[in-house]
Amino acid sequence: MSQPILALSGIRFSYRARGFGSGKVDAVRGIDLGIAPGETLGLVGESGSGKTTLGKLCLGLLRPSAGSAVFLGGPMGALRQQKGKRSLVLQHPEWALNPRMRCGASVAEPLEILGSGDRASRAQAVAAMLGAVGLDAGIAERYPGALSGGQRQRVAIARALITEPKLVVFDEAVSALDVSVQAQILNLIKRLQGEQGFAALFISHDLAATRYLCHRIAVMLRGEIVEVAPASLFYDRPNHPYSRQLLAAIR
Repeated sequence: MSQPILALSGIRFSYRARGFGSGKVDAVRGIDLGIAPGETLGLVGESGSGKTTLGKLCLGLLRPSAGSAVFLGGPMGALRQQKGKRSLVLQHPEWALNPRMRCGASVAEPLEILGSGDRASRAQAVAAMLGAVGLDAGIAERYPGALSGGQRQRVAIARALITEPKLVVFDEAVSALDVSVQAQILNLIKRLQGEQGFAALFISHDLAATRYLCHRIAVMLRGEIVEVAPASLFYDRPNHPYSRQLLAAIR
């Protein structure tokens, strides 16, 4: 694997549970993981295994209790060059799109926050980005509520990619979509990654989706990574008993 965009070493994340007599809970325990440029790493496991928490740690949204996270060659969040270089696409695009804001303004907002360009250049960037995700430029003047679920997710992806990030975390990004729309979005992600070269963490419970999209698979169980393998090897010859249990459920 080439020099990773993101490298995690010994990452732990603990929080104090609520309730009488409750102590600390280790949501993520001793994670060593790297993601290379242009690679999609699939993160699979049951609900509550720590997948979303690990995704937040990869984005710098949570600070690890122990261990180190290196992004673009430096400590997570420490360098100015990291600004706008990590993005997130959520399960429900409504969580990323303000219903009272036109889609074009939502896509442009990350550029405004970074102070990138003027209004005219941002409008050009938005039109180009909407085209890249397969939407007509006229979508910029519409509100999210007037769009289909698939269109909204395309707008959310456009918003996530407008700053040309080096790492994108997709957290159950297709699970709320109809099956036919899921296939379109997976193809879109694959094409955009080929064009832009970003690294991706694809968090999903859908093992068919991860098989289609991902280069490697990481299996998470109770806060730990129990197996990491190339996708072809993982689906043909899973090593860990829990991995075999996951795959047996879809066969």
